[in-house]
Amino acid sequence: MIDIFQVNPGLWLILAGVICAFVPKGDLGGWARKALVIGAPIFAGIMITQIYTSQEVLAGKINIGGLELTTLRIDNLSMVWGYLFCLIGVLNGIFGLHEKCRITDSSALIYAGAAIAGVLSGDLLTLFLFWELTAISSVFLIWKGGEHAYAAGIRYLALHVLSGVLLLAGAIMYANANGGDYMFNNIGLDVPGGWLILLAIGIKCGFPFLHMWMQDAYPKASITGTVILSAFTTKMAIYALARGYVGTDILIYIGAVMTCFPVFFALIENDLRRVLSFSLNNQLGFMVCGIGIGTELALNGVVGQVFVHVIFKSLLFMSIGAVMYRVGTAKASELGGLFRSMPFTAIFCLIGAGSIAAFPLLAAFVTKAMIISAVIYEASHGHPGLYVIAGMLLFASAGVMEHSGIKVPYFTFFSHDSGRRVKEAPWNMLVAMGLASALCIFLAFPWGGYQMLYSLMPYDSSGYTPYTVDHVVFQLQLLFAAISAFCVLKKLKLYPAEKRAEILDFDWTYRKLGLGIVRWIGAMWTRLGISMTRLRDRAISGTGRRLYQMFSPAGAMSEDAPSGLAAVLTAAMLILVLIFVYFVR
Repeated sequence: MIDIFQVNPGLWLILAGVICAFVPKGDLGGWARKALVIGAPIFAGIMITQIYTSQEVLAGKINIGGLELTTLRIDNLSMVWGYLFCLIGVLNGIFGLHEKCRITDSSALIYAGAAIAGVLSGDLLTLFLFWELTAISSVFLIWKGGEHAYAAGIRYLALHVLSGVLLLAGAIMYANANGGDYMFNNIGLDVPGGWLILLAIGIKCGFPFLHMWMQDAYPKASITGTVILSAFTTKMAIYALARGYVGTDILIYIGAVMTCFPVFFALIENDLRRVLSFSLNNQLGFMVCGIGIGTELALNGVVGQVFVHVIFKSLLFMSIGAVMYRVGTAKASELGGLFRSMPFTAIFCLIGAGSIAAFPLLAAFVTKAMIISAVIYEASHGHPGLYVIAGMLLFASAGVMEHSGIKVPYFTFFSHDSGRRVKEAPWNMLVAMGLASALCIFLAFPWGGYQMLYSLMPYDSSGYTPYTVDHVVFQLQLLFAAISAFCVLKKLKLYPAEKRAEILDFDWTYRKLGLGIVRWIGAMWTRLGISMTRLRDRAISGTGRRLYQMFSPAGAMSEDAPSGLAAVLTAAMLILVLIFVYFVR
């Protein structure tokens, strides 16, 4: 008899996803799949509530080949990710109710289930299994995007499988140095395998020079696929960092760079889903930096930022997805004026934009400041170099206002009128966006809302109050400075225009330069083969010509010889035979 309270809740979603793959087509089968897509995350959330107490829960122990795996761990850290992934799974299910594809429904459930099971895993080997399953299941959401998505999906899959291989190699090295213990606790960089595991996490987290898969794959996925993809993989990686690398100094600098460099790419990008992908990388930087700081305030800020970020980032991808569903494009150069046709979608997009920019009374206002405050506090208490990091985070906060807070809604719904008159988004999309918008407002509400969010944080945050005069005024100054800069640049026609061009990122080094090098090597190899073939042909031809000259009827061996020569040769042969027989005998 299986004790369901020993089962990792993510496995129920994986099971539901497998069932979805075999549900027959048709109206009845379609509604059955949708019931599973929405119901399975709700059931998993209920199971987390039933399993978790105020103390850490370690369960689901399995012994395989002498290795004891702890397939279930719920504590005050993993619990937040578990609830969040269940919540966003429900919102994604509602948003995709119009989707009639079995592959999408099945992949979405397995992907969400693998992410939930991964963050609720107790050991590195169990984490590895679900780490790879997230990659394998999610790639189908990319391939459903159309003909241009296949190559992006292959690149995405290759990079994420590599991440899993590095994670496994690092885990084996780490366990061998710790008496065979694979428990996933704090790892750090001073132990064998620590750097490999960090690199594996860095791929999924989008560290600089490892981030390109997001901007490559997400914009090419299906409309619902992009929304689903934005929620799980990178946040699972943030959880792994928060579990294994708290207080690792290098993460402070990696995170600061992550917050800044996407700003420049996003400002000149034309594809709005790619703009949001760069913005996603920017927001991950705040979380990575907070984990590097490692104080209780910083970690509370990371957990809170993860929670609200999944919601408002999904909301932004939903709003652009709804526009793409009706218009057929997400290119800024082809949009504009859609507030007349899609007013509710425009309002929801503005709420998401205000949330990501950390406007007062909207989601990120009550979480992002925790991270920045933690950096400034550490800078003023013996680490003055962190003032530079704080400045980078403030620059990135203004930058995200420029590209996600202004550019995305402005060029989509306002700006020049594209002349397109379309229907409002389908009702299920509006419901999903409406629920996400309500959460963005409620979780930042001064009376009761943000306190509920703070209660989920791993450390006591009752002493932190976001709604102070100083914080509100400073944040408004920062945001309105960014808005003023946008208006001035637009007025002076200095703001980067929307161009129908592909913005090259670091992936150019292997997609263009690397491919060119491979082709050059191939051409050189072909030329070498041709040269070797010519040398062989010349050698064979020359040898044949010389043999012909010697042994042909007109050759040197056929010329007239003295009559006694044959007798001499015969005698010599006879002498050699007699000597051989004498010694052999």
